[in-house]
This record gives sequence, structure tokens and C-alpha cells, in this order.
Amino acid sequence: MISIRRSDERGHFDHGWLDTRHTFSFADYYDPHHVGFHSLRVINEDRVAPGAGFPQHGHRDMEILTYVLEGSVEHRDSLGTRAVVRAGEVQRMTAGRGVTHSEQNPSLEEPLHLLQIWLLPSKRGLDPSYEQRALAVGAAPGRLHVVASPDGRDGSLTLHQDALLYAGRLSPEGAVAHDLAPGRHAWLQVTRGAVSVDTVDLEAGDGAALSEESRVAIRARADAEVLLFDLA
Repeated sequence: MISIRRSDERGHFDHGWLDTRHTFSFADYYDPHHVGFHSLRVINEDRVAPGAGFPQHGHRDMEILTYVLEGSVEHRDSLGTRAVVRAGEVQRMTAGRGVTHSEQNPSLEEPLHLLQIWLLPSKRGLDPSYEQRALAVGAAPGRLHVVASPDGRDGSLTLHQDALLYAGRLSPEGAVAHDLAPGRHAWLQVTRGAVSVDTVDLEAGDGAALSEESRVAIRARADAEVLLFDLA
């Protein structure tokens, strides 16, 4: 069973310094039909103006991934972390029992384009922590690379949830497939280009929820980049 979430159906807010689209209910945007998918709670596509950003604010009991598509984001948090996450990199912050952080576009010329992704952790009250990795999707296109996993496999970020995140870039007519174990579910997010899943065409910004499926088969209709979540 496949359910499609079209890009133009997402919640959309333009704050001037921030243009954001919410796949699921978030902050002042509420859609009772889209409040999350299993442990996946937030996919926000943010475009941040040069020199702008999110001031210091707090989180708790959430696994937060930042996937940078263009530009860079400067991250500072109450753990003492100061880091710049560039296009082609991803960070994981476990908010756990409580953490504050800020996110800034450090460039005065280039816009920042990123995905903010939240998943529920497997338990509450974890120790806050931070990780950052460069992605292999550009160096080795044509397959799915594990980005985050419960056991940190293959150098991936360690995610405190029974969930795996994969990323892949595909050339036109390139194809990849991912097998789902019984009882597992998948969310596919198209970050660039255009793909097909079974007979369904998806464009950049579109998402697809898959349940009761044994395989996710993805074919690119143009140069494309996708994120695939394998969820309990």
C-alpha cells in the first residue's frame, strides 16, 4: 500500500528570512491526517536567507537529523558543540533529557537549503549527544547508502530508534531497490529531481508512505536524490 504526500500539499510558511514546508504537523501547522509516520515525526524543508537563522532554543526527547542540500549551517549547542555542516553532510543531535542549540546560515551571500528531520527515540531521558558525517552519495551514486542506523553500521550516524535512513543519488533511468522485512514500513522523500515508485511518479518535495510492501523499487526519471526511511 502506497500513500502519496505531494510537495504542494505540505504546510507552507514564508517568514522572509525562512521559507519552510512541513510534511507533517509542526508548530502552528496542524493536519490531523499528517501528524507523522510511525517513529518519523518531522520532515521540514527549510530555505534560510544569507546571514539568518534560528536563535537559541530547546528540545528534549527527540532524535534530530539535519541534512544539508545547499550551503552550510553553523550549529552551536549547550553541549559545547560548535560545528559547520556543509552540503553533502548530515548531523544527528539526540536531545534526550534536554539541550539548547542555534542554527545559522553563516554565509552573507549564499542561501541555505536543508531538511530538518525528527524521529521519536526508543526511550526518554537519554544523554544528549551530537554526531556529524560526510555523505558518500556524491562519490558513489547509483545505490542507497546508510546514513543513520541503530548500531552505527558502515560508519553511519547512531540513531536511538529502530529505524534506518538511507540516501542515494540516481542518474536518469537509474534504479535501486530496498527490501523491507515483514512488519516494516518505509517513507521515501524525494529531495531533488524526479523518480517513480512502482507506477507512481514523484517529484522533488514529494513523499510516499509504504506499508505492507516487501520491496521499495525506485527508478529515476531525471537526475535525482532520495531519502528512504526503513521504520518499525
